[in-house]
Order: sequence, then C-alpha cells, then structure tokens
Amino acid sequence: MRLLPALAAAAAVAVLAPGTAAASSSPARFVTAHGTFTAYAPGAPAVTYRPDLVPAGARAHVFSLSAAPAGTTTLLFVTGLRPGRAYGAHAHAQPCGATGDAAGPHFQYAPDPVKPSVDPAYANARNEIWLDFTTDRAGTGLARSTVDWTFAARRAKSVVVHETSTHTDPGHAGTAGARLACLTVDF
Repeated sequence: MRLLPALAAAAAVAVLAPGTAAASSSPARFVTAHGTFTAYAPGAPAVTYRPDLVPAGARAHVFSLSAAPAGTTTLLFVTGLRPGRAYGAHAHAQPCGATGDAAGPHFQYAPDPVKPSVDPAYANARNEIWLDFTTDRAGTGLARSTVDWTFAARRAKSVVVHETSTHTDPGHAGTAGARLACLTVDF
C-alpha cells in the first residue's frame, strides 16, 4: 500500500504539468501530503469530524504542483469513504484543528472583502482550489483542480472534505455543507 502514494506522485509529476519546470523562470514547487483520518489529536495530519461519512481509517493524498506560467494543479485521492457519494473539497486558509472551523475559510487567490464569501466573483473554481469528487463503489475518489495562479507569501494550509458538492449560485457560491474531514497540507 505504501507504493500507491509514490506511484501517484510520479503520475502527478508526469501528467499534471509536463515540462513546466523547464518553461518557467521561477522554480516549480511540488507538495505532497497524506494521512489516515482519525479523531482529532494535536499534530494529527488527517482529522475526521464525521466518522459516519469519513470513517476513521479512510485515507487522503494530496499532490500539488505550482510553477509560473502554468499555474497550480492539485490532485486529491481518497480511499475508504462511503461508496457512491458526492463530496465537496477545497483548499483552506489554515491547518486542521479540533473542529472543522479551525481550517478557516477557503483559500482565495484574490480575497473577497466580504466574509463569508458567497459571491461567485470570488467564490469560484478559478479563484479557489475546488476538488469535488464522487466515490466509486469501493469508496475511492479522485479530483483535480488547475488554476492559472501560483502561491506567493500567502498559502493554503489544508484541504477540507465537505458534505455536498460545491454550490455556484449567488448567495451560496463556494458552500458545500458541513466540514467532514481535514488534511493539513503545506502548500
């Protein structure tokens, strides 16, 4: 099972942005994070807040490659979740904590001056990293996000799995229900 993250990382490098580092004037940044969801404990990299929907023992892997001018491509791979279910997932501004709220709001490249952000001009898949997925009959899911920007001094610090797929309508844009689980990621 340890071979899976290594294979996924190799595939991510090959598929996400082939030739990006050579075409870029700034260095590429490749980030990986993985964890097994557990109840919260200080320092736990992967936390489940709703074990009925993200069971303890389920796993998540994140691979992210950023390089100008290609932007940022992020891949989320999950196993052990409820089969045949749609989930929302997004990069968040803070690391995981004792509650889902500890991860803060979605990371936005251009921050919405109004909080919470539900304006589609800011809460959208071009300004945020959205990783919605539907699990297969084995509880495995895969999502990919590509945005045309890279992280600067301000960086996302986690990926949060949400209860529903992400809404896009005004007044609800970016919302996806309760925060079910969180994986700390050093974007």
